[in-house]
Order: sequence, then C-alpha cells, then structure tokens
Amino acid sequence: MTWIRTIPPADAEGELAEVYRSIAGARGAVADVHVAQSLHPKAMRAHLDLYKAVVLGRSALPRLTRERIAVVVSSTNRCAYCVAHHAAALRSLADGPALVAALAAGELPAELGAGDQALLSWARRATLDPASNGRDDLETLRAAGFDDAAILDAVLTVGYFCFVNRIVLLLGVDL
Repeated sequence: MTWIRTIPPADAEGELAEVYRSIAGARGAVADVHVAQSLHPKAMRAHLDLYKAVVLGRSALPRLTRERIAVVVSSTNRCAYCVAHHAAALRSLADGPALVAALAAGELPAELGAGDQALLSWARRATLDPASNGRDDLETLRAAGFDDAAILDAVLTVGYFCFVNRIVLLLGVDL
C-alpha cells in the first residue's frame, strides 16, 4: 500500500479512529491516500477539510470542471492513482470515456470548448512551472470567460492536486 508503516482503519484508536469515521462518512470509504497519512491524524483531518472545500464545496467552477483539472494536473504529474480516481469521477459526472481517456493521457480534446481548453492548458502549465505564470495568464483566463472567483477556484484545485499527487507519489500509494 505505501512505503511507510500505516495504521489500517480496523486497527485505529482514539483520534485516528475518529478521523477515519469522519472520512468514511464524507466519502463512503477511506481511500488509500488517507491511510497513507495515518501516522498524522491532524494532517489527515485537515486534508479531508481541504478536499471538501476545494473539490466538493460550492465553487464558481462546476464540479465537472474541477474534476477535469484534477485529471489534467494528475496526468501532468504522472500520478496514476489520482488519474484513476478522478477519471472515474469524471465518468460518473457524464464525461464520455473517450474524453476522459484523452484527458488522462494528457491531451486536450477538440470537443472541449475554447474556455475549457484555455483553462486546462493553463492548469497544465501551472502544474509544470508555476513560477512562469503571470498576470497575462490570468488575463487570458478572463478573456476566456472566467471571473476572479473561478480563477481562484482553479488555482486552489491545481494546488490541491499537486499536493495530493506528491503525497501519493512520495509515499508509494498503490492503485
């Protein structure tokens, strides 16, 4: 499961058991990415709160768009675990298998509108080289129809998935 010792939900006690119950209640199950953090329950709880706020919470961006960003960022970071989980979410949100497969492969299909193309292209660049992004990049997103609230939500989504991708990749979380 990981390259470090973890505490499975069945063996958890105290604060960790409480955090696992909270995660299972919010998500239906405890994902391996959470178990990987079992030695630090406070961080695990903060991770869940961040996930709920950025991915599941109210947003200027539709959930479908945030899940597309998740797949593009995770594909860019070569995080197969997150690509698989969020590609499944995309399929459940009505993206077709060909579109999801293309995003998972790092492609931006022509069937996406110009706004989505601009946003996902920016998300890929922001993942690869955030320091090279500047005010002009945000103006491009504004010109594509995204207001400042949507841009902030896109930045938070890119940042969240870069964070999670690193947890998965650096701890060897298996699919």
